[in-house]
Amino acid sequence: METPDNATETPASTRIADQDWATASTEPQYRAAVVDLLGALAYGELAAFERLAEDAKLAPTLGDKAALAKMASAEFHHFERLTDRLTAIDVEPTGAMEPFAKALDDFHRQTAPSDWLEGLVKAYVGDSIASDFYREVAARLDSDTRSLVLAVLDDTGHGNFAVEKVRAAIEEDPRLGGRLALWARRLMGEALSQAQRVVADRDALSTMLVGGVADGFDLAEVGRMFSRITEAHTKRMATLGLAA
Repeated sequence: METPDNATETPASTRIADQDWATASTEPQYRAAVVDLLGALAYGELAAFERLAEDAKLAPTLGDKAALAKMASAEFHHFERLTDRLTAIDVEPTGAMEPFAKALDDFHRQTAPSDWLEGLVKAYVGDSIASDFYREVAARLDSDTRSLVLAVLDDTGHGNFAVEKVRAAIEEDPRLGGRLALWARRLMGEALSQAQRVVADRDALSTMLVGGVADGFDLAEVGRMFSRITEAHTKRMATLGLAA
């Protein structure tokens, strides 16, 4: 079939989310934002692996210890996938992670759990807030990077494990509910503050988050994003049997 003389080619989409990595990464600022994002995620997964290994030491039973060890292994596998992608796009993984190490280390130092249950609540609440944030960002990513990010955010089983253990503990001793609810609220505040600091410190990442790279600047959407994260947190608190 011949193409009519007056036919016009369909223009390529300018929306990053409609492009693949090869196309989207030709924009230097977008590439820098993705490197930041993958670096932050990779260090987060490495920190999660370390934290789960530490939490396993507090586990009351051998079965609990083994369960946490299995989850830690899954987090390390996610870390490897992210560092492999960084290497594949000619980025040195350690250098990509370095800008985010202090902020994440500070968060974990400021929110060190005092016992087994606080550790479970921290993992469930803190990791879920981080996952919500990265899923929101993923909507603005190219298709290849989005697939990777969503894959490494898959639940390792820790969420259901934490809910089961925390609810059982509260049923056995209802007085635990008040203390753990206060702890979860503190975690929420610290996690959101940390996310905002990380974004504010990295120009390319903050520009991508508000859509400034190619999709239009929408600061109001950032506010709505954090509102959605807060709403999801409230639902998780209810699932744990805690007051938000």
